[in-house]
Amino acid sequence: MKQHHSARTSFLLAILLFLYLGPTPALGQSKNGFDLSAAAIPPEEILQGGPPRDGIPSINQPQFVIPRESGFLKMEDRVLGIVISGEARAYPIKILNWHEIVNDSIGDHHFVITYCPLCGTGVAFSAVVKGEKLIFGVSGLLYNSDVLLYDRKTESLWSQIMSEAVAGPFKGVQLRRLPLHHTTWKEWLKRYPGTRVLSTNTGYIRDYARNPYAGYETSTRLYFDVAQTPPRTFHPKERVLGLQSGNVFKAYPFVELNKLRKSRFTDRVNGKSFTVLWNAESQSGSIQDHNGGEVPIIQAFWFAWFAFHPETEVFKSTQ
Repeated sequence: MKQHHSARTSFLLAILLFLYLGPTPALGQSKNGFDLSAAAIPPEEILQGGPPRDGIPSINQPQFVIPRESGFLKMEDRVLGIVISGEARAYPIKILNWHEIVNDSIGDHHFVITYCPLCGTGVAFSAVVKGEKLIFGVSGLLYNSDVLLYDRKTESLWSQIMSEAVAGPFKGVQLRRLPLHHTTWKEWLKRYPGTRVLSTNTGYIRDYARNPYAGYETSTRLYFDVAQTPPRTFHPKERVLGLQSGNVFKAYPFVELNKLRKSRFTDRVNGKSFTVLWNAESQSGSIQDHNGGEVPIIQAFWFAWFAFHPETEVFKSTQ
């Protein structure tokens, strides 16, 4: 009986230490079963987020409903929206908070929708890499607070914001980003009334009405350390539109776009002309190249964009 009491006390102390100190890097060159011995990034900076591999389950057989069947959504709810071959689909953030990855396809186009609640980043990628169709899962590992995906074929680890494999057989290979809109359900539905929306019939029991990260977006606190801390010019969770042009990066903070009070303006980045489209009502934006084609961008919290791109240029409304 005394031995049982001692074991229970040790267990409770371990839990209290975890809650007080937070997650820490795992020892050795293997974390969550992934070999990091030849990683392209420092293994000690790859942190275990808490859940094990697939502890946050990806959605591999997504079900969709038409708008009139989407009563679980409020007009102000945020969604990630994509259009492929003329077909529009919406992925509610309230579902992605619990799953982070949706493996999907439209016709012959295979793609993956990814979302990191800690960085506020929604990114869509082609799921075809070197002629192979990949299925992605949540590794349970983080780099600069950002989710590391893994593909189930080679178990390579992929950084969402870097859009690149950082460990495994595909190390150094880039994922092709696809244009993705982070907006309100109201705005997306207005633009695409025939859209289909990801159903809460995911095959998992989750309370999709509850936000497991409630309060995080307004807090200055980060759950995990990052390599580069941004200057205090903006709130760490200020949202930005992140643009890459060649090797040049530029952030468009929402607070600056709101000050500008323009729904459309041109800007030059890396010697190239871009058109920034801004919707103040839905707090969403997109960027087009000089030919009017949509450029894949990354909407992110300011701290996350800066952690990966400390050399970033920053748009100011007074420039």
